[in-house]
Amino acid sequence: MKREVVIVSDLWGAKRSEWLVNFKALLEDQYEVKFYDACQLGGIDLTIYEQENLHRQFLDFGIEKAVSNLLKLESEPKVYLGCSISGVILWKAALIGLPIERLIAISSTRLRKETERPNCPLSLFFGENDPYQPEQNWFNQMGIKGHFIPKGDHDIYKNHSTVFDILTQSILK
Repeated sequence: MKREVVIVSDLWGAKRSEWLVNFKALLEDQYEVKFYDACQLGGIDLTIYEQENLHRQFLDFGIEKAVSNLLKLESEPKVYLGCSISGVILWKAALIGLPIERLIAISSTRLRKETERPNCPLSLFFGENDPYQPEQNWFNQMGIKGHFIPKGDHDIYKNHSTVFDILTQSILK
C-alpha cells in the first residue's frame, strides 16, 4: 500500500489549480495523492474571485477555519504539501496537533510572521526573487534551512521542472 501525500491548494482553490497536474504526475508512482481545496476548507466566498478579496478572507477568518476543518478531516501522520497560503494552514495545523510525517511548504511567504515552529520535518521552498520570502534571520531563529529556487518568483510551484526539483529534494527517492 502506498503512503499518502496530502496537497492543499493555494489561495485560488481548485478552480485554478492546473499546477496540481505536475505534482500528481511526479508523485503518483510512490504516493496516493489526496487534494483539498483551501477555499473550501476556509469557507472562502468566491463571488468576487480576485486575489485581494480572497487574501483578505483568508487573513480575516479563512486560515483559522481551514485549520479547524483540516483537523477534523485528517488524523494520521502523512506527508503534507502546501503552496502559498496553504503552507501556513498546514504549519498552524501542525502546531495544534495535526500529525505530520513531513511538511513541504512552497512559496508560503506568510510563514515569515510565525514565531513558533511545528515539531516535524520541514522542507520550505521559495523563489529567490519572491520579495515576501522570510529573511535569513527568521530561518536562523526557527532553526530551519530554507531552499531557494534560482531566478524563481512566487509562482515556482506552477513550473514543472521546478516542481521536479522540489519533490526530488524533499520526498522523492
